[in-house]
Amino acid sequence: MNLFLYILSGFAGLIVLLLTIAAFAKKNYSVTSEITIQMPSQVVFNYLKLLKNQDNFSKWALMDPNMTKEYRGIDGTVGFISAWESKDKNVGKGEQEIRKIKEGEQIDFEIRFIKPFAGIAQAYLSTDSLSDQVTLVKWGFTSKMAYPMNLMLLVMKMEKMIENDLQTGLQNLKKLLEK
Repeated sequence: MNLFLYILSGFAGLIVLLLTIAAFAKKNYSVTSEITIQMPSQVVFNYLKLLKNQDNFSKWALMDPNMTKEYRGIDGTVGFISAWESKDKNVGKGEQEIRKIKEGEQIDFEIRFIKPFAGIAQAYLSTDSLSDQVTLVKWGFTSKMAYPMNLMLLVMKMEKMIENDLQTGLQNLKKLLEK
């Protein structure tokens, strides 16, 4: 019986320690990835402004070709929503909404994850003309994890995973637009 109490006390102590660490661990994370594309800035921006086009280059959109998609509103305008649902737990269910457009420069999105975990992220795609035929594209993503789930940020390397996914999407975009 004493052994059981020691094990139970040790387990409770571990839980308290983890919850204490989570209370002080970071909750927010932000990632930006970029690439240059050999196309005029306005051509690239006009392609990126259409949220449906992410289906052609985003790693996340390409993970499950059988996912269900739903679109609401007029693509390329503030308020347009692209929703998805997948049986693949790595894709889950959620929606993305165009929140702001700075014509020729940046599109801001809000991504609302529903399954497997609820959450909200802010994202953007921006274009910057480096010359008549070269455009710098940046893809940014910012979110936070609620307490105590933020403990996962300490072990999952979330920022690196997202950065790799964004970079894959940008490389897909480059191949698509430069062909």
